[in-house]
Amino acid sequence: MRAVPLSELKHAETWVFALDNTLYPAACNLFSQVDWRMTAFIAQNLSLHEDDARALQKHYYREHGTTLSGLMKNDNIDPHAFLEYVHDIDVTPVPPSPDLGEALDALPGRKVVFTNGSVKHAQGVLVRLGVADRFPEIFDIVAADFVPKPAPKTYDQMLQAHDVEPTRAVMVEDIPQNLVPANALGMGTVLVTGSGDTVMAKPETIAKHKAAIDHITPDLTAFLQAVAA
Repeated sequence: MRAVPLSELKHAETWVFALDNTLYPAACNLFSQVDWRMTAFIAQNLSLHEDDARALQKHYYREHGTTLSGLMKNDNIDPHAFLEYVHDIDVTPVPPSPDLGEALDALPGRKVVFTNGSVKHAQGVLVRLGVADRFPEIFDIVAADFVPKPAPKTYDQMLQAHDVEPTRAVMVEDIPQNLVPANALGMGTVLVTGSGDTVMAKPETIAKHKAAIDHITPDLTAFLQAVAA
């Protein structure tokens, strides 16, 4: 599939954004809080030592795509209780971003959050950023029947639930493999990498999925400003 030129992105009808490490900088390190709360949840609910809980958490992530998927399949864990616990975090490391709000306002079309987290988590982050009113639509892991990105059927569900025409939409993500299904559906794709010590995707991972990535940027706000300019 051809790369979508920057000049064409401004004509997109819908912008679909991942949440964590995409709408806010990875340097905020919010996911570290979530990560350790997953360990604590597993330790408490499966009566494991912290080290064993940590190992099981990472094993489930590797084997099932998310820790939650592994817990649901193997340990009969209530997914709602899990999400409530692990997303009970301090979002104050995220700085409010009026520049991001202005950049979003300058983009035509709808804005949708597409996250492997929960609606509650997304709303907390969006409020902290000061952009919640720009995102009236959120498609979360619950709406996806707890099947995470990059499962293709989850993208189909998101498109149907929010009436998104993929060939007139752009997806913005921090994880290269999550852009592969979007590209296959005909969406424009943008990878947010972060910069300095907070570069997220490894070069070899980006190279592996480069055919599915139209644009790469270390700074989402600056990229959106360039699109709208």
